[in-house]
Amino acid sequence: MRIFSLVILLLTLAFSVNQAQASPVDTYEFRDEVTKIRFQALTKELRCPKCQNQNLAGSNSPIAADLRKELYELLQQGKADSEIVNFMVERYGEFVLYRPRVSALTYILWFGPALLILLGIIVVIVVVRRKPVAKEVLVLTAEQEDKLKNLLNDK
Repeated sequence: MRIFSLVILLLTLAFSVNQAQASPVDTYEFRDEVTKIRFQALTKELRCPKCQNQNLAGSNSPIAADLRKELYELLQQGKADSEIVNFMVERYGEFVLYRPRVSALTYILWFGPALLILLGIIVVIVVVRRKPVAKEVLVLTAEQEDKLKNLLNDK
């Protein structure tokens, strides 16, 4: 009976811990289905400023909840997606975008991998072309040929 009570107590504690860690659910009323879809797309496209690699839709942080609320209000005001994204970038920087814009600051991010691959291909081509190709034919003297024949015949 004690073991049964202990198991029930542990299950109750585990359940209460899971409930404490559950993420809050934002409930917003949208004017139409298009606005709702835009909200969902923008929350998946924008990154939480506090979290390392989570979007606004998947983050439990208080700042993400505030940004979702602000995003909802901007959509209710009739702002365009580009205006909302520009507002978020002005306020939180390029980090808030999962796909940063192509600019002078992000050229290395966008074109760096392609340049590294191109540089690697060039290095491989140069190394392969510089490698000497054995074009000379080895000619043995008569004495060396006799030694080779003796070695091969001994086996």
